[in-house]
Amino acid sequence: MKLLLAALAAGLVCLIVAPMFAQTTPAPAAPTATVPVPATKRVTCLATTQNLKGQDKRDQMQLCMAQARLDCLKQAIDQKVVGEARKSAIKTCVGTDGPEQE
Repeated sequence: MKLLLAALAAGLVCLIVAPMFAQTTPAPAAPTATVPVPATKRVTCLATTQNLKGQDKRDQMQLCMAQARLDCLKQAIDQKVVGEARKSAIKTCVGTDGPEQE
């Protein structure tokens, strides 16, 4: 049930974020090939709170990042990652190199 809820929440976030990326204009062709960077959970949280202001924005960002850290921790546990590798995996998954800045 928790997995279904998490999948549903992730799908909903994707539906909210996808139109934002669809409206961007394509950049001119560069001479070198670029590797696309996958959107992290932090980027998703920033995108979902961009229309909020003040304390509401800070509160929603904190809640979103806490849920993102929890999701990443669950993923690391499922993959049997331990120790420093787990810390690194969670930071990479969430998309932050240190404590939350916002």
